[in-house]
Amino acid sequence: MTRAPALVAATLLVVLASAIGVGAWQLHERDGEAKAATGLRLATVPTVRVADVRAVGEERSVRLPAATTAFAAANVFARASGYIDKRNVDIGDRVKAGDLLATIVAPELDHQISQAEATLVQLQAALHQAEANQELARVTWDRDNPLVRDGWLPQQRGTVDVQTLKASEAAVGVAKANVAAQEAQLKVLRQEKAYQRVVAPFDGIVTQRNVDIGSLVQADAVNATFMFTLQQSSVIRTQIFVPQDAAVGVRPGIKAVITVPELPGRRFAGTVTRIADALQPGTRTLPVEVDIANTDGALQPGTYATAELQVPRERPALLIPAGALIFNQDGQQVAVLEDGTARLHRITVFRDLGTEVEVREGVKPGDRVILNPAVDLRDGDRVKVAPATTLRPPGFAG
Repeated sequence: MTRAPALVAATLLVVLASAIGVGAWQLHERDGEAKAATGLRLATVPTVRVADVRAVGEERSVRLPAATTAFAAANVFARASGYIDKRNVDIGDRVKAGDLLATIVAPELDHQISQAEATLVQLQAALHQAEANQELARVTWDRDNPLVRDGWLPQQRGTVDVQTLKASEAAVGVAKANVAAQEAQLKVLRQEKAYQRVVAPFDGIVTQRNVDIGSLVQADAVNATFMFTLQQSSVIRTQIFVPQDAAVGVRPGIKAVITVPELPGRRFAGTVTRIADALQPGTRTLPVEVDIANTDGALQPGTYATAELQVPRERPALLIPAGALIFNQDGQQVAVLEDGTARLHRITVFRDLGTEVEVREGVKPGDRVILNPAVDLRDGDRVKVAPATTLRPPGFAG
């Protein structure tokens, strides 16, 4: 009975020693395998493909959606109330500045003009009468003045003559003012009469018509409907909203090319004519306008288009293939080939162009970057360049 516990303890000791031995042997095997793998990796020099880092030009091409509008557009309202007597244009008609678009008739306006002309004649006659009275008062005073001064006439007579002369002079002033006021009123009525001829404000094309013969139009009404819409399309405004990241360097005078999907092969050249001085707060975009000559009428207002702007660079930039980028806990990097060794450089990406990226820091022109670097590539690893890929890889834009 006393030997049973000792036997159990010995058995447990043997088992424990065996387990420790097995664990030590497995640890030794794993360490050997790791050292062998490390040695194999160090002994094996991977073959890589490389591409050159290129400096880009002084301008960068920015492609953005755009929309065309007429250089000038106006809704033509009636300035005189009445009925449409004649309509000389319709949708699609081209007109010149001053061409007659429509004629409005208003018989009551003609009556008002006749009445105003008659009233003017009356006021002019009243002016002549006042001037005659003024002349009579002056002659009377000139005649009585010596007599009053020498005592042949009473002083009261002189006072009456002086005041009569002043009253007649005032009457002449009032009569002149009445004539001037009536002449101004007559000019207003005649101007309203002139407004019965609705003319084109500029050269253009009629794009909308809302009246016909017999239609009643109201002058200067708040809710009045415009008669015609006129657009000038010999020059087309192209509106572009440039995002904040591309707005730096955009200024009047830079080159632009406009293309329209429905006009393949046509490229409309122009320049940036005007820009806003501030970004729009809601979209962080810069409104830009490009004027395009449209002598053949190929471009139509309201068309969707694509604008390509040649924006001068504010700072130099470099291009590398997108396949050379490395993303890890250290940020964005590229592996640069230096004397057969891979050196990891941190870079700053300015713009992603799809197959290429534009960078500003971390590399220089002429550096060779490793394409599609291995995940386990470390700084300082030895590499060799594949002979067939030392040149610029296919698809790397020039």
